[in-house]
Amino acid sequence: MTDVLNSLTIVDAVGSVGALVVVAAYFATQMRMMNSDDLAFPVINLLGSVLIAYSLLHNFNLASMLIEGFWIIISVIGIIQYFRLKRHAE
Repeated sequence: MTDVLNSLTIVDAVGSVGALVVVAAYFATQMRMMNSDDLAFPVINLLGSVLIAYSLLHNFNLASMLIEGFWIIISVIGIIQYFRLKRHAE
């Protein structure tokens, strides 16, 4: 385990933080600590996905990049949808 930690690069750390961010957002919604309708949910997912995508630009994996690309697009759509719904509610 120590060898793995010693071999981590900054890029690996950024991607790992991104993965933890995405999983934390999902966990928070499952525990009812966060609502998926809140703006925080797509923003946190966008942040995590961008961090993961950054790491994938350095250690490319097509399948993972596809997932993160879609995750980014869906998160941006969620943010836009949040503001559209908020504007219509006013």
